[in-house]
Parts: sequence; C-alpha cells; structure tokens
Amino acid sequence: MDCDKCGADAVTHLAYSGLHLCGDCFSQSVEKRVRRRVREDGLLDQSATPDDPDTWVVGLSGGKDSVVLTKVLHDTFESDPRVELVGLTIHEGIEGYRDESVDACVELAADLDLRHELVTYEEEFGVRMDDVAADDPEGMAPCAYCGVFRRDLLERYADDLGADKLLTGHNLDDEAQTALMNFLEGDPKQVAKHFDASLGGFDDEGRETQDTFVPRAKPLRDVPEKEVALYAHLNDLPAHITECPHASEAYRGEIQQLLLKLEENHPGTRHSIMAGYEQLAEAAADSLRGGADDLDECDRCGAPTDNDVCRKCYLVEAVGGDPEPASPE
Repeated sequence: MDCDKCGADAVTHLAYSGLHLCGDCFSQSVEKRVRRRVREDGLLDQSATPDDPDTWVVGLSGGKDSVVLTKVLHDTFESDPRVELVGLTIHEGIEGYRDESVDACVELAADLDLRHELVTYEEEFGVRMDDVAADDPEGMAPCAYCGVFRRDLLERYADDLGADKLLTGHNLDDEAQTALMNFLEGDPKQVAKHFDASLGGFDDEGRETQDTFVPRAKPLRDVPEKEVALYAHLNDLPAHITECPHASEAYRGEIQQLLLKLEENHPGTRHSIMAGYEQLAEAAADSLRGGADDLDECDRCGAPTDNDVCRKCYLVEAVGGDPEPASPE
C-alpha cells in the first residue's frame, strides 16, 4: 500500500482518518498534532523572553509516551530561547523495571543535551515500591500508593526547579479512559478538577490556575497510544516499553479493553469522547470549581489538603516511611 501523502511505501493505516502513511509522513503527522496542541492550549507564555524563558519540566519516566513527548518538544523548541526544557525522573524502587527505564532517560537526556534530574522514593520517603506492594498495609492496589507518591514528587520538584508548566506524556487512550471513568463514576467535581488540572488552555478563559500548584499540560493527548509506540520505534528512541510488574488497575483495564473494542468497531471513538468530554468538563469547571484557596495545609508537610494530614503523608506513614519530605536541592 502506498502512502496517501507522498506515494512511498506505507507503514501504517490510521483507521479513524482513512490515511495510509509512510514512516516520514507518519512522524510528521504526530509532530504536527503535538505542536498544534501546544499552540491551541497557549502553552508558551507570550511574555516569555530569552532572558526570562518559560521553564517546562517534563515528567520523564523512560516509557514511550514521555520519551516521545520530550523528543518532539526538544526538536520543536531547541532553537527557541524562550523555552527551557528539564527532564524530571522518579525512581519508585521497582527492581529491574525502573532501573532500565531510568537508563533510557539518561540516554535520551544525553542525546538531547537536556538537563535531567532524578529523585527516588527511597531518598524522599524511605520506602521502595517493591516493599510497599509486598506489605500493602491499606489493602490497596500498588498503583494507589504509587500514584499519590509520584504526583507529590513531580509537583514538589517541578516547583523547586522553577517550572512554569509541568508536562506529562498522557496520550489519547489515557485521556479517553479517564474521561469515561469519571463519567461512569458520576462525579462532576472530579470532571471539573480534570479540566482545570490539565485540559483547559492557558488563555484568560481556558482554565483556572492556582499559585499553589504548578500548572499541568498534556501535549500528547491527541495521539493514540499505538501511534506513540510506532513513533518511538520508527525514530529509534530509547524507550523502555514494558508494563510495570505491579500494575493492577483492574477498573481502568476494563475501560481500556472496552474502548479498544469500540475503536475497532467504530474508528474515531476516542477522539469523539474527548471532543465532547472537554466541553462538558469546561462547563462543570465553570460551575463547580472552588480552587486551592479553600484548602488547608497538611500538619506534616504543609502541602495543600482538605484534611489535617494529606493523602501522601497518611500513606507514607502507613507503609512505615518518613512523611517529612527531603528538601530538594
């Protein structure tokens, strides 16, 4: 089959658009979608200058999504002095799995001459996810602990690094799954938080941003997961494409399989879900947003929370770690 753009041999067929694309045209398509999302979300502050650039900290895990996002953003803004990229990697303490992905992060950062910071659960909290998963004092899935710890470190270190934005590699599948889960759980407040956290643009009417948190963005959220993996393969990127051995999000897994089946039978389903969901999420945010001004401070670490002790400190104490955070250097 020939590429519909240039006539070369096609390497993929995008069922939702009907296009057959060769490797080069496919890569250009992915890059175009990421750059369009950056532009439409107003990610680059118009007041940024070479002397006072916008600092974007990328949550660089070494997986395909964060590696592709980092590569595309680097290539796009390498010669633009108004943007400073920093890679931030979190080592959770998962033997073998995370060690290999950290190696991928180090290799990519070296290839791109990118500033790269590495922090660990063990140094920050005195725990390793392998031990947490084995002990499981709260009777939860490992992802429930890990997600809380990881979000805390990304937020705290992004702030310490002077980030104007915190970027994560969530792809279209990730976002469509979250949208459907929020809808099925029937929680409008969570939908509103999703919009203000990372879906709305950064213009005056796009979303509410708080000084308490580093604003987040997901420039890869228009690209399906399989296309991210193909881009990493075609461009020979050092991505560690292996599932975490502790992954056990049963509900999300069910939603994932449902969406994959719907997409197979009705190409474009994920795009349609997000197009409608973002409008609903914006309406929910306009109606329900309260903001960080209503939050108190955690008695342990001082982080914003609506309880005496934040969720991170509660869980760190539960697994026998030290909830008092180390000071980022």
